[in-house]
Amino acid sequence: MSGRVILAVPSKGRLKEQTETWLADSGARLDMSNGARGYQAALAGFDGVEVRLASAADIAASLSVAEIHLGVTGEDLLGETAAGALPLMALGFGRADLVVAAPRSWIDVETMADVDDVAHDILARTGRRLRVATKYPQQTRAFFAAHGVADYRIVESGGATEGAPAAGAAELVVDITTTGATLAANGLKPLVDGLILKSQAHLAAAPGASWDEPALAVARRLLSVFEAAARGKTMARLAWPADQDSGARQALGDIAAEALAVGAALIARAEVFLAAERLAAAGIGPIAVEEPAYVFQRVCEAADRLTEFVRKRTKSRTSP
Repeated sequence: MSGRVILAVPSKGRLKEQTETWLADSGARLDMSNGARGYQAALAGFDGVEVRLASAADIAASLSVAEIHLGVTGEDLLGETAAGALPLMALGFGRADLVVAAPRSWIDVETMADVDDVAHDILARTGRRLRVATKYPQQTRAFFAAHGVADYRIVESGGATEGAPAAGAAELVVDITTTGATLAANGLKPLVDGLILKSQAHLAAAPGASWDEPALAVARRLLSVFEAAARGKTMARLAWPADQDSGARQALGDIAAEALAVGAALIARAEVFLAAERLAAAGIGPIAVEEPAYVFQRVCEAADRLTEFVRKRTKSRTSP
């Protein structure tokens, strides 16, 4: 159907809760059509957006095959499963690290160089390669290659990766961790230089999805709201008497990010106290400070990137 955009969001766990909060804070409240346990929903106030609920892994897979237009999933999964997806926005939640971890009992193994030494030793003594258990084989191979480690093999993990060394299925693991507590509970330690990725939730697009002009227009409206809400959290509106405008702007100097009108300007929220000090020192007042819910700009960077990417892809397909 022309003009329909399918947005997939996580269906369970902490990431679902954080995504729902982000949507609500952006003014796009999730309305469940089939109750709390349903797998379809809508966004209040956004006609043309169909919301599907799925696991973060399934969302990444759906982006990779263009079954959906937009999806919220982890950066780690985007890099592993949906490398062709277009990241549009880092969302600031769902933070976790993808790391290489070794048994704590390996007291002389702290770095990837040490892993290389151990791998050579295992191969020389046993004729087999060091085993690395992971759900992230592509990123693991790239990281190990960058560190010159070659004498290993991937053991793809279908269950709890961190338990592989204790079960005798692998010597090392590459896994996602938030606090390191689960790794520690399984007798593992992250390597000093074993950080592969500092991941967080992203809103990403599938450039290969059925993007017609009406669908791009729906996406632009949605992305503009998301961008404006995020920008509003970082900005403050300062207002002062209109007859003191010239003196106020001179006092603020480079703090004022953008003039709104006579007697008002936007500044970074972190600069509010400094701005107040400068204005008071210049005899400007009274000063009112407001926190805007949205700050819309003339352009939407995320929507522009999506439109450019889709049109280039379409042009390349139609070119002789």
